[in-house]
Amino acid sequence: MNLSFFIARRMARRSSGEKPGVMERIAVVSVALSLTVMILSLAVILGFKRDVAHNMSVMSAHVTLTDVRSIHALDSEPVVLDAHLDSLIRSTEGFVRLAPYAVKGGIVRTRDAVEGVLLKGVGPSLAEGEFPRWVVEGQMPRVADSVRTKDILVSRMLADRLLLKVGDKVEMLFVESDAAPHRDRFKVSGIYSSGMDEMDRAVVFTDIRNVQRLSGWTKEQVTGCEIHTRSLSQADAFARELNDRLLHDPGDATTNCMAVSVGEQYPNIFDWLKAHDVNAAVIIVIMLVVAFFNITTALLILVLERTRMIGLLKSLGMPNGDVRRIFLYRASFIALRGMMWGNGVGVGLCVVQSLTGWLRLDSEGYLLSVVPVSLDVPVLVLLNGGVLLAIVLLLTIPTYIISTVKPDETIRYE
Repeated sequence: MNLSFFIARRMARRSSGEKPGVMERIAVVSVALSLTVMILSLAVILGFKRDVAHNMSVMSAHVTLTDVRSIHALDSEPVVLDAHLDSLIRSTEGFVRLAPYAVKGGIVRTRDAVEGVLLKGVGPSLAEGEFPRWVVEGQMPRVADSVRTKDILVSRMLADRLLLKVGDKVEMLFVESDAAPHRDRFKVSGIYSSGMDEMDRAVVFTDIRNVQRLSGWTKEQVTGCEIHTRSLSQADAFARELNDRLLHDPGDATTNCMAVSVGEQYPNIFDWLKAHDVNAAVIIVIMLVVAFFNITTALLILVLERTRMIGLLKSLGMPNGDVRRIFLYRASFIALRGMMWGNGVGVGLCVVQSLTGWLRLDSEGYLLSVVPVSLDVPVLVLLNGGVLLAIVLLLTIPTYIISTVKPDETIRYE
């Protein structure tokens, strides 16, 4: 090891033992705050995308097959779910499970209020998924019994508006376009809350046989089928393949059938989620710029304070590149200290929010009632690695000021 490297190492040890200056502390705090904001922003955005997409999939499945005339109608045209159509759906690549359903628009009338609702008839498959965890009071409707029951499951928002509780009996009115209104009575078996009040405020679940009876359909006639695929990312491809098979199917029963992915059903919601990616990129860039400018200021002050040391090292023959590396190591150490604090605060706040849910949201505007957080270890590692790499690469620019230091001028008065 030559003399210049020995002197540089001794000076680095001395400087590392000194108390950090004001600007160095500011740089550490700046990096910590910037990384904390990045972690929180990324965690919330990923949480929104995960929870909203997941809840939408539970409510509407990944793909919905229905009559093309029923996509935007309350009273639907029936689809005949015979053995041929069932086999066609199940044989499509990516199929996981199938849930037939039937819907009918109606009005719930109580002593205190009147509310328009969508009565959705479901089968036993509703209890096989994740929907039962949303039941906050009572129980799921007994849709698997051999004898048809008139149990209904209402949302928390609807129950609050109509002053309903478990065990209450309600009257529903169904208005037909070409017939007299039809009345029927149901019993509230449970109350559910998905957290997406905008989505579930008017949906009432019951046995599919109740809706089929009200519509005058046979047991094979349904509004459509909710289809779950291997993952939400495969929904669009599954819908395209199924539509292609329906188009070329010779059977008359599949003529008006159409498969629509959940992203196509609710394009505004999924476009809104995609827009969050841009927000995350903007926040990360802004926070990175703030951290860079603060740590650059600290580095420049550090260079100015060590001008004589730089001149001495250069006079002993150390190249500019090696001197720059010494200060880059110092700046990297400052950045790592800030990142350590930033990770501790950012991840800590995410854990607290995940466990307590103390930050709430207006579900009408955000579809969720609690601020969601989601941060995987690979994402966190990638973020930290990217931030450190970006800071070190950008700091190579201000270190070029070392090339302007002249040894003869800096050590003249030593």
